[in-house]
Amino acid sequence: MKISGFSMGKNALKLYYPMRHSVESILPLVDEFVVVLGDSDEDDTTREEIEAIGSKKIRIVDTVWDIERYPRGMEHAHQTDIAMNLCTGDWLFYLQSDEVVHEQDLETIRQRCEELLDDHEVEGLLFRYRHFWGDYHHVQDGHCWYPKEIRIVRNQPDIHSWESAQSFRKIPDFDGLNYRQQAGTHKLKVADVDAEIYHYGWVRPPGVMQNKIKAFKVNHRGKESVAAMEAARHFDRVFDYGNLSRLSTYEGTHPQVMRPWIAGFDWKEQLRFSGPAKSLNPIRPKHDRIRYRVISWIEKYLLGGRRLGQFKNYVLLKR
Repeated sequence: MKISGFSMGKNALKLYYPMRHSVESILPLVDEFVVVLGDSDEDDTTREEIEAIGSKKIRIVDTVWDIERYPRGMEHAHQTDIAMNLCTGDWLFYLQSDEVVHEQDLETIRQRCEELLDDHEVEGLLFRYRHFWGDYHHVQDGHCWYPKEIRIVRNQPDIHSWESAQSFRKIPDFDGLNYRQQAGTHKLKVADVDAEIYHYGWVRPPGVMQNKIKAFKVNHRGKESVAAMEAARHFDRVFDYGNLSRLSTYEGTHPQVMRPWIAGFDWKEQLRFSGPAKSLNPIRPKHDRIRYRVISWIEKYLLGGRRLGQFKNYVLLKR
């Protein structure tokens, strides 16, 4: 059995993505790791960070992003596909550059891959998610945050990254352009794996978070739309994470590879632990909308955590 790891990114370190630590987290598990890096700015040192790992398992591939050809976030999926197509394993383990795996889960993942290797009805493995928010002690677990997602898939030509690269689908005869197509696509049949993805995409210094959001908006809405948002001064203030005391807390350990990164946490004084629960940003997160706040309250306090009308981009098999 061979397992390949793969990831993609652009300006990852500049935008405070712990990409090096993400790669390092599953290196002991995988036989190879393909890293696709876009045309980053001159002051981004992601490549140097990945090279400093010093592993012969890692292969770095340079690309140029084209958000005009792949708008609405589809360049993320396109870049993910480039990386996935270069993998040679039986199983392909995808980590976004802000996702990390705890060392305590590596053997469980390996055993699950071995167990299901010859069960070809299983097309992927489904992981639980822990979404950190603001710092390394608070998490988002409301209605707008996906509790599970596919992160390991079989090496099959019809399996592609989908939409903005959050997940995967089978797309027979794919044209290589419309990663948001739904007609003619098929949800993957997956099995659970007793392991978690630690998602740190919303843990950044508040000022850097605005830069990340701006870059994300460019990839999804285009440069002209973001220019109008800048003119409206939507990015002038530092990001407000809201009242963190209202969130669920995490008391467990973080992956060991994250220790040097977490040691750089120095923005506690810019966080709020009182006042309005919702953020005070000009562009507020989806989970701050009244509708979703009400749904999240019902799910958490009346339904014991069961989700209402949750979209699942997979078919879960009993294995």
